Amino acid sequence: MFLLFFAVLWALHVPLLRLPYFWDEAGYYVPAARDLLLHGTLIPHSTPSNAHPFLVLAYLALAWKVFGFSPLVTRTAMLAAAAFSLLGLFRLAQRVANTEVAIASVLCTALYPVFFAQSSLAHLDLATAGLTFWGLLVYVEKRPWTAAVWFSLAVMAKETAILAPLALFGWELMKPLLSKRWKALNSSPLFESKSFALLLPAIPLALWYAFHYAHTGFVFGNPEFFRYNVSATVQPLRILLALGLRLWQVVGYLNLSFLTVAGLLAMLLPALRDNGEERKRIAVDVQFSFLAVTAAYVIVMAVIGGAELARYMLPVVPLVILLFVSTLRRRVRLWRGIVVLVALAFVEALFVNPPHGFSVEDNLAYRDFIQLHQHAEEFLEAHYPSAHVLTAWPANDELTVPYLGYVTKPMRVLRIEDFTIEQLMAASALRSDFDVALVFSTKYDPPHPWFERWRTWQGWKTHFFGYHRDLPAAAAAQILGGRLVYEDLRPGQWIGVIEMEQIQDAKVFETPANSLPRR
Repeated sequence: MFLLFFAVLWALHVPLLRLPYFWDEAGYYVPAARDLLLHGTLIPHSTPSNAHPFLVLAYLALAWKVFGFSPLVTRTAMLAAAAFSLLGLFRLAQRVANTEVAIASVLCTALYPVFFAQSSLAHLDLATAGLTFWGLLVYVEKRPWTAAVWFSLAVMAKETAILAPLALFGWELMKPLLSKRWKALNSSPLFESKSFALLLPAIPLALWYAFHYAHTGFVFGNPEFFRYNVSATVQPLRILLALGLRLWQVVGYLNLSFLTVAGLLAMLLPALRDNGEERKRIAVDVQFSFLAVTAAYVIVMAVIGGAELARYMLPVVPLVILLFVSTLRRRVRLWRGIVVLVALAFVEALFVNPPHGFSVEDNLAYRDFIQLHQHAEEFLEAHYPSAHVLTAWPANDELTVPYLGYVTKPMRVLRIEDFTIEQLMAASALRSDFDVALVFSTKYDPPHPWFERWRTWQGWKTHFFGYHRDLPAAAAAQILGGRLVYEDLRPGQWIGVIEMEQIQDAKVFETPANSLPRR
């Protein structure tokens, strides 16, 4: 099954396997894993430490050690982790439901845009999800000590995985109380002492933080990381708004609403019968254990996390998919047809961006982002190799770190935060300090955004979630006092190169202003 899942995933991702590193890959995970490969250091030194545990980084370093350092090796290694995650979900679904539900759940999960896009990216969340699924499998098999091992591995992949065993421990405490009133829970009246094994994953996490503190002086990462993800997020209104976003991510995001609505409507129907017996449902106490883990993620990830990224919810979204697929099979005769329609809706969401702002890493828009930057930076390196470039993150890393896959030699960079009018006006006063500007959309800009005229929502996004509007390339050129010599557009995304002055000892691209190179 693992080889089958891996082969299918690899074949579907072939066009993406050689793409340069993207966003947080380039900004943290690849440099940190490369430090481990080259220097054997668990604490990265080429980038500020975020205090994430090292398991996935060590896995990548091992893959590079054996097969060589390249995006192809990185993405193939992550696809193997994705296949392992799908296998864990398959075994879990097979155990709590049946093989039919397992196949349908794996199909929907593999095609869900966030899972598909993350499958080949060097992030932590998908591998963490897979280890969590294996932990849940042995948990429902009532093997808490083995579950503690799997959850400990998940915690060493990413610290937020501690939410799963803690939620299950809380559910174990509550279950005997609820079972007195609800016989369907089928629970023993007393709390089992073996359930304390679910607290054991906190030990390796605590040891990791102690090790990190001893080597850096910080427990939870560098001060800016902690401020952005914790101290700046604990505000009542922001938590309430983030809670709504997290709920949407687990039940409605990127056409997940098709499955949710179908599952809720199916609950209004009676259970189907096979040979005179009702089709079995997932045991009620198992369903509640899944809901406990999901609720823990929704609530805690609404409180912490500066960026409300959908990938943070990957450990629980497949559980929601599993529950609704099981409900459809139990109550709807044409449930297979509904699953096929849901899968097609997920495929559509992979290629068609939603009518609202979203993170481009959640579907194939991330490929557009990479290719925009790849082509523009190839143009920049070819025509302005000695230039001092004004740009923003992540392009500053792309231009200065050749192993990320965008340039062959480091370029000199002057970094600004973004391309808002305020930042560009400040940069225009420093125009003697740079020769060329590389400007681009730092956020996806939908053609007709929802709630565009609702100023209150725009204010909330700006204040709580870092929303801003980047000026188009032509407007940026006017403010900076330069000439737009390159422009490239994709749906909701753009990039441009602005020449400030003639560069000595460099090949300068000459073209009429009305015939910009486009792709």
